[in-house]
Amino acid sequence: MESFRPCSCEEVRKIISSSPVKSCSLDPVATFLLREFLDILLPFITRMVNSSLRQGRLPTSQKHAVITPLLKKSGLDTSDMSNYRPVSNLTFMSKVVERAVASQLNDYLMKNSLLPRFQSAYRRGHSTETALIRVWSDMLTASDDKKLTLLGLLDMSAAFDCVDHEILSNRLDKSIGIRGTALEWIKSFLSDRTQQVIYMGQESTVSPVLYGVPQGSVMGPLLYVLYTAELFHIIDQHGLTAHQYADDIQLYLTFQPEGAAEAAGRLNGCLVDIEAWLRASRLRLNPSKTQIMVLGSAQQLAKVTLKSVDLLSSEIKIVDAARNLGVIFDCQLSMSAQVSSATRSCYYQLKQLRPVARCMSKEALETTVHAFISSRLDYCNALYDGITDQLMRRLQSIQNAAARLVTGTARREHITPVLSELHWLPVVDRVRFKMATLAYRCLADLCPSYLSDEIRLKSSAATRHLRSSEDRTCCVRRSHSRFGDRSFATSVPRIWNSLPSAIRNQTLSYECFRRSLKSYLFRHGTAALCD
Repeated sequence: MESFRPCSCEEVRKIISSSPVKSCSLDPVATFLLREFLDILLPFITRMVNSSLRQGRLPTSQKHAVITPLLKKSGLDTSDMSNYRPVSNLTFMSKVVERAVASQLNDYLMKNSLLPRFQSAYRRGHSTETALIRVWSDMLTASDDKKLTLLGLLDMSAAFDCVDHEILSNRLDKSIGIRGTALEWIKSFLSDRTQQVIYMGQESTVSPVLYGVPQGSVMGPLLYVLYTAELFHIIDQHGLTAHQYADDIQLYLTFQPEGAAEAAGRLNGCLVDIEAWLRASRLRLNPSKTQIMVLGSAQQLAKVTLKSVDLLSSEIKIVDAARNLGVIFDCQLSMSAQVSSATRSCYYQLKQLRPVARCMSKEALETTVHAFISSRLDYCNALYDGITDQLMRRLQSIQNAAARLVTGTARREHITPVLSELHWLPVVDRVRFKMATLAYRCLADLCPSYLSDEIRLKSSAATRHLRSSEDRTCCVRRSHSRFGDRSFATSVPRIWNSLPSAIRNQTLSYECFRRSLKSYLFRHGTAALCD
């Protein structure tokens, strides 16, 4: 990739229209005003964007950042500076240029398959949920084969802020093939940056930025992904599997219970090489925040006596549960710890909402409940497929309480008519809805390849003419236990095949499919768990 092509006015219009309406204190004009008069300003903005792309440089005026420290997680010690994430607030115009560059760069990377297959951050169709589904499914499949999984959740210290610009430029040239004006623009984007911190009305002095990519920028995360792409080669050499989301790395391998010591040795050997590569890349692994788990069925776990794993000069104890991209994994793959966490969090939010509910309209209250309750129930809810009825009832009780709060329904009244009035699917059907939409996206090639490769139509696998091959039914992987039944390659095709052929065979858009599916689940869904 030698250069960037000029952007048309319509491309720039689309970039600006799809960008969040946010303004920075550095912007001379508020973003909403710029969008209001976009028809007048569009030719000038397009010319500015194309001048930057053609010259291979970002103006110095667009390389200053205002840093707003944000706590990484609520409840952390506010006096400890390591608990803050330095988010860069940049000018709106700099992000417009960045989005134009990122769009062309992503097209180049996708066309040439240069992005790591198991890196799920900052890519269309990829998310934390797709990443967790893949890892979770691999562990369920291993348990179905009476194996265990040794999982390492690696944490890096200030990874985005430690990227070496010279090393990054060299890797973009040698490994990715970005050269000429395109590479010069990226070098200009990284060099001569300045920043200052604004906190509680106080401003720091302006400081130069010598390392790192700006958190809060458009290009920064993508450049970090390319900077660390070589990690997967090291992991492959040791025969381990990895999945990465930005700087969060999940490293795992499956083993027979009697091979626990050997598995721990392989993991340690891989971590030694990873740490050496990170050190050469000016990055650092944080052993104190790295967690190790052994996951599998209770019967297989009872055969293992592994209590800790050596990591460099530290000894990391095996934990029974750990938070992974916002979801708590437990060693027996039951999701009980995650359900307990979601229940506590949602009931706390409901408790905070009750005193103000009487002062809000029904529409406003319902919107607030969706923001604070439904979002928590729906986050990565594909992992809830196949959990016990007891755990599912606990999740349903949250939705019931939220519905009663919105409608003012008494506790002793039946909840099923209330959910129908609100047009809310019960939790178990929300899970089925998510799984069915995943199947549709996989078949339409809208999902990551590591998921879509698991879903195949019988028509593509049939060696002879079958009626099912004309009915868009999927191949279902055989399983031997409840763990295998919950794996992605088994549960998703099974749910897809259970849908009426009229829904499976329709060639309408994704949104039309979602509407048809939701209507079907309202008519034929499972409401037995509601009361």
